[in-house]
Amino acid sequence: MKAVRGAGILVRHELRLMVSLVLWLARRTHGVGGGSAFGYARGHGAVMFGFAFVCVVETVVMSVLLLAWPTVHAVVLFLDVYTVVIVVALHAANVVRPHVLDPDSGTLRVRRAVHVDLRIPLERIASVRRELRMSHGRADGELNVEVGSQTTVTLELTEPVTHVAFFGRCRKVRVVRFHADEPDALVRALATGRWAARAQGPAPYPGG
Repeated sequence: MKAVRGAGILVRHELRLMVSLVLWLARRTHGVGGGSAFGYARGHGAVMFGFAFVCVVETVVMSVLLLAWPTVHAVVLFLDVYTVVIVVALHAANVVRPHVLDPDSGTLRVRRAVHVDLRIPLERIASVRRELRMSHGRADGELNVEVGSQTTVTLELTEPVTHVAFFGRCRKVRVVRFHADEPDALVRALATGRWAARAQGPAPYPGG
């Protein structure tokens, strides 16, 4: 059963990547609605496209080397092309799934591609600050959503929220660090939004 469940998670993951690729090509975003989007993929795209270029070169080389073995050639060509598509789709997911600050619903949505999607009620944010960190150790109650091995914003919460990992493991976190391309703007917006949320009173949060 665990193998079947794991396979289902992987299939959903790749389907969501393909949806992100379509949205990226259509110049649309996912899940922003009436909120404010804050990107985190700036500067990271060059790394992703560099990796994709290397994969393309490998595809061409392997295609030439395996011409004498048609079946192997077809299989390897399919896998190489699919790898290139996945790499581009990962970049697309980073672009079309930004962080979302929505004062109307009283939440901050911290995301990274299709792997992290954490909703934090604004009224639970005790403090927010810009903090550049290049190294992150694992600690109980902390979540580091790194991009390019760095985070630029740190949140401390009054109450924990539940983070669901890729394979469904849940854990409570009270400190969240994540990267934003414009951390100063996000920190200012959060400072305004959380005071507005507290003035309106606590919002229901089923995951907390």
